[in-house]
Amino acid sequence: MSHSIKKISVVTPSYNQGRFIEETIKSVISQEGDFFLEYIIMDGGSTDETVDVIKKYERLLEKGEYPVKCRGVRFIWKSEKDRGQAHAVNKGFKLAAGEILGWVNSDDTYMPGAISKALEYFEKYEDVMMVYGEGYHITETGEIIERYPSEPFSRERLLETCFICQPAVFLRRTVLDEAGFLDDNLHYCMDYEYWLRVSQKMRIGFLDDYLANTRLYSETKTMSPKKEVISEIIEVIKKMNGRVPYPLVYGYAYENLAGRLGFKNTGKVFRFLWALLFIYKSIELNGEFPRSEVKNWFCGKGLPVKI
Repeated sequence: MSHSIKKISVVTPSYNQGRFIEETIKSVISQEGDFFLEYIIMDGGSTDETVDVIKKYERLLEKGEYPVKCRGVRFIWKSEKDRGQAHAVNKGFKLAAGEILGWVNSDDTYMPGAISKALEYFEKYEDVMMVYGEGYHITETGEIIERYPSEPFSRERLLETCFICQPAVFLRRTVLDEAGFLDDNLHYCMDYEYWLRVSQKMRIGFLDDYLANTRLYSETKTMSPKKEVISEIIEVIKKMNGRVPYPLVYGYAYENLAGRLGFKNTGKVFRFLWALLFIYKSIELNGEFPRSEVKNWFCGKGLPVKI
C-alpha cells in the first residue's frame, strides 16, 4: 500500500440507537488492514443505553482487550445536543484527521474488508475523489433483505434516482475543501444532495464489491412518509438541475394524493386525479406540459384522457 495513505477517519452520528450501535462499532473497529483508524462517534445526547455501549468499547480499546486488526485505533466520542444527523456528521468530519473519510450511521454496518478495499481503490485511481461500493438492505435483526440497487456512476442517472448506498461511500479529505460539508438544513436527503454536489466538481468511482449494510425498519428515515421525502428531493434536484425528472413528479403526485385521500386506490377516478396533479406539478416545476409522459403513463392505464 502507498505510504501516502496512512489514516482513515470514520464518523458515526448517533441518537438513541443503543440496540444497534454495538454492532456498528464492532464492524468499524474490527476492520483489518495496513492503515490507522480514527473512529469518531458523535452522539446527540442519547437517553438510552447508547453511551454505556460506547464507554464499553472505549475501555476495551484503552486496555488493549479488543483484537485490533489494523495498525491502531483512535477512539473519539462526544455526547451532546446537536441539530440533527447532518450536523453531527459535519462535526465529526471537522474533528477528523484522516486522509480518507467514511460515514456509517449507528444502525448500519461495514462488511469485513470494506476499508482496505476502498483504500486500494483510491491508490489505484488517484484522480477519483469519492468511491462507493455495493451494499445490502438488512432487517432490524441483521438478516439480508436484498441487494441495494447500486449502479456504475452516471451523473445523469443520479439526477433521476439515488443509487449510491450511503455507508458504502468513502471520500478523500480534499472533497471537503472543494464541495464543503453536508447541508444540515436537510432532513431526509442530505447524503443524496452531497453526492450530487461532489459530482459537479470531482470524479466519482464505483467499486464493484460489497462494502456495507444499511438497515431498514419502521423508524428509519428511509421508511418515513414518502411525500415528505420526495418533496425534499424535488427541492434539491430543482435547485441543482433546474428541472425535475418526471419519475419524481410522478411519485410526488401519487403520494400527495394518496395522503390527502387517506388511502391508495387504483381506480380510474383516483388515477385521473393523479394525472391532473401530475400535470399541474410538472408545469409548476418545469414550466412545460408533460404531453408524452401523460400519454405513456396514464392513457396506457385506461384513463379517459385524450392528448
